[in-house]
Amino acid sequence: MSDSDSASLKTAVASEEAIYTRRVLRFTLGIGLAVAVSAIFAWPLAFIVPVFVAKFLVDRQEPTLQTVYELLISMIFTIGLAWLVSFGPTQYPMVLLPLIAMMMLWGYYLFSDPRWNFFATIFIVATLLLPYMSLLQPGAAILVGVGLSFSGVVAVAIFALLHALLPDLSPNKEQLASAAQSHDERTHEAFRALIIAFPVICFFYFLEISGALLTMIFIAILSLQAAGAKSIKVSLFLLITNGIGGALAIVFYNMLTIVPELPFYIGMSMLAALLFGQKIYANPEKAPLYAGILSALLVVVGSTASSTDKDVAVNFYLRILQLFMVGVYMIFASFYLESRDWKFLKKRNSL
Repeated sequence: MSDSDSASLKTAVASEEAIYTRRVLRFTLGIGLAVAVSAIFAWPLAFIVPVFVAKFLVDRQEPTLQTVYELLISMIFTIGLAWLVSFGPTQYPMVLLPLIAMMMLWGYYLFSDPRWNFFATIFIVATLLLPYMSLLQPGAAILVGVGLSFSGVVAVAIFALLHALLPDLSPNKEQLASAAQSHDERTHEAFRALIIAFPVICFFYFLEISGALLTMIFIAILSLQAAGAKSIKVSLFLLITNGIGGALAIVFYNMLTIVPELPFYIGMSMLAALLFGQKIYANPEKAPLYAGILSALLVVVGSTASSTDKDVAVNFYLRILQLFMVGVYMIFASFYLESRDWKFLKKRNSL
C-alpha cells in the first residue's frame, strides 16, 4: 500500500470518528438542554420534551422543512382536538370510543411512514390524552393540548439550535424516503396495533382510572412496534427495555433524593445521554433498544420530577409498576393474536 493510500485511509477513519464524536456530543448537549428547559419552566407535559429531542436526534440527520410542516400540522390538530373535546362527546363513551379507535388507526398507519413519524407520534398521544383529561377534569384539555403543542415547538427549536451550532459532518445527506411497506402491509399492522392497544384504552376510559395516562401512552406507542412479524419476540424485547429503563430510573431517582438540586439533575441526565448516545451511534442496528431504555428513563424520572403531588415517591414506584405491566400486557396480547386463526389478521399475498 502506498503512502498516499495510507494517508487517505487514516483521513477516512478520522472522518468517521469525527462524525461519531459530533453526533454523541450533540445528543448529550441536546438532552441536557431539553431537561434544563423542561425542569425550569415546567409547563404541562414539559417532561416529554427530552423524549422528543432524543427522537429527533436519533431518527433524523438534520432539521428540514418537513419537520416544521409536521410540527405545524400537529399543533393545529392538537389545539383543535383539545377545543373539541372540551365541548364535545366525552360524556358519551359509545360515541367517543369509536372516534378514538378510528383516529388511532390512522395514526398507526402514518407512523410507519418516516416522513410522518413525528406527526403520528403527537397525533396518537393527543388522541388518547386529551379526551381522557377532559373526562377526568373538564376544562383541562385545552391547557394540556397547549402544553403538548408547546413541547413540540421547544423540541424542534432545540433540535434546530443544536444542528446550527454543531452541524452534522457526514457527507451523505439524509433523504426521507416513503414507507418501505406496501399499503396492505401498513393497514394490516395498523389493525393489529389497534387490536393490541384498544381493549386497555376502553378499560381505562370506562373505569375513569386516574394516573393511567402514562400506561395508555406507552401501550399506544409500543403496540405498533409489536404489531409486525415476530410480535412475541418484539414484546419480550419491549419488556426487557422497559425493565432496564425502570431499574435505571430507580437508581436515578434515589440519587436525586440524595442531591435534590437542578444542576445535579441536568448533569445526571447528560451522563445518561452520553452513555446511551455512544451505544446508539456506535451500533445503529441496536439503536431502538438503547433509545427505548433512555426514553423510559426520561419519561418516568421527568414526570416524577415535575410532579407537585405530596406522595411523589409512591407515584414514582407506581410509574415503574406501570412500565412493567405494559411489557407483560404486550407479551400476553401478542401471544393471543399469534395463536388466533382470524382471516382478517393474515397478510394478503402480494402479486
